[in-house]
Amino acid sequence: RRSPGRRRRRGPAAEGSSARDGGSMRCQQVSVLYFAKSAELAGLRCETLSVPREITSLQLWEEIVKVHPRLAAIRDQVVFAVRQEYVLLGDQLLVLQPGDEVAIIPPISGG
Repeated sequence: RRSPGRRRRRGPAAEGSSARDGGSMRCQQVSVLYFAKSAELAGLRCETLSVPREITSLQLWEEIVKVHPRLAAIRDQVVFAVRQEYVLLGDQLLVLQPGDEVAIIPPISGG
């Protein structure tokens, strides 16, 4: 059963593992939460994606952008969080567990 506003997709990285990575490509289901402009561009507020268990933060962002290409427009402004901790987009290796939350938070302007 799915709650309203939530879609389940199988990400492009869900195709198994390569011999080179020793099985680190085993996929995990993670919850991706979209806020503000990212929700507008993705067309939803949350979804579950299948991504490799071991992945860099930049590769994880790229997997999300493959599913929602319009998000590429905010790449340089987005705040990325995994398990409620901010993460820089780059070579930082993430080891994801089933059900981990990934939040896409665009900058919020104030006045």
